[in-house]
Amino acid sequence: MMENINNEKDRESTEKRLLEAVGDIIIKHGFDKVGVNAIASKAGVSKVLIYRYFGSIDNIIVEYLSQNDFWVSFSVDFPKDESLKEFIKKMFRDQIIQLRSSKLEQELYRWELTSHNGVIEKLRLKREAKGITLITIISQLAKHPQEEVAAIATLLSAAISYLVLLSDNCSMYNGIDLQSDKGWNQLASGIDLLVDKWYD
Repeated sequence: MMENINNEKDRESTEKRLLEAVGDIIIKHGFDKVGVNAIASKAGVSKVLIYRYFGSIDNIIVEYLSQNDFWVSFSVDFPKDESLKEFIKKMFRDQIIQLRSSKLEQELYRWELTSHNGVIEKLRLKREAKGITLITIISQLAKHPQEEVAAIATLLSAAISYLVLLSDNCSMYNGIDLQSDKGWNQLASGIDLLVDKWYD
């Protein structure tokens, strides 16, 4: 029994090191440099363990990205009262905060726009499944058509993603400073206004 517990702890520790190695490589060298040998070397373990614990190089990358993608890792825990509107506002504000602060997630979005492979496809399927779940629940709770919720959510989340990525090379957009907290607070207030108008 104790040996099994220790083995499980060893596995958890090794998996954590392997996943952290994936993140370090992506941030420092980009997605194209993520490979079995590089991950194993960075984590200080045998590359055999990557296949034993994750099955393939694609699977370990997808697992790491799933843990760090805002929408895939989003917790579906909705309020059951009148605070749903505030919950929706906070959801988009949290997307802004995470994407602005996560260079890794920004790199992922850029990679998605310029590449098509098994890793990206698996991650998109996970994100799509979570998105449909969120939209369905919000539609039911807010008593708005699912098609309407999907359109609004898509426009807002896509706008946030685009403007965060644009902010690296473009400081101003329609007079809004994309490189300042003040500018993003202005955008978040605009999202709040749109949610209010739609919800009410």
